[in-house]
Amino acid sequence: MSTPVPAIQIDHLPYVPRLQARDPADIDLVVIHCTELPDMAMAREYGKRVLYPEAGTGASGHWYVDRDGGITEYVPAERVAHHVRGWNPRSVGIELVNTGRYPHWYDSRHQAMTEPYTGGQIAALLALLAQLRATLPGLRLIAGHEDLDTDRVAASDDPARNVARKVDPGPLFPWSSVLAACGLERLLPASS
Repeated sequence: MSTPVPAIQIDHLPYVPRLQARDPADIDLVVIHCTELPDMAMAREYGKRVLYPEAGTGASGHWYVDRDGGITEYVPAERVAHHVRGWNPRSVGIELVNTGRYPHWYDSRHQAMTEPYTGGQIAALLALLAQLRATLPGLRLIAGHEDLDTDRVAASDDPARNVARKVDPGPLFPWSSVLAACGLERLLPASS
C-alpha cells in the first residue's frame, strides 16, 4: 500500500531566488523544528524577515506543518534555507507550528514546552517524510533542531544563568512513533 502524496501549498518566501541553489541529491538529512510561535501567520511574518542584509535573506524552514495538518512550502528543496546552524547545505527543515516557549524563549523561568503536537500534524509530517524519501535519493537521516544546535545563551531574565538556545521539537515530539514509521535513522552527533 503506497502512502498518499500530501497536498502541499506553495507559498515561497520573497527572497527564495537569493538563496543558494543546490542539487537535491546532496540532501541526506531532514531536521525537525517547531516554530515556537503561536500560529502560521506569525511563522510567515518571521520567515519573511531579512536577517542577513548582505544576502537579502532570512531564516526559514522548507516546509511548515500547521496544527490541522496543512503543509506549506516556503523554500523548495533545491535551495539552501537557513534553518539550523552548520547543517544547512546538506539538509531540509520541517517546521511544526507549536507555541513552544513563545514569547519568553530565553527566560529561565519559562523553558517548559507544554503544547502537544496534533495527530493531524504528525500524520502530515509522516506523509511529507515519505514524499521526501521518494524524491530525495540521498535522504537517510533525521534529527531534531535541539540535537544539532546545542549552544547555550545567557537567560533574558538573569544573564548569570544559561538556557538552551534551541529546544525544538522538544519533549512532546513523538520520536519513537515517527522513527518507527519514517524509515530514516536519527542523527545524534557526539557532544563536544
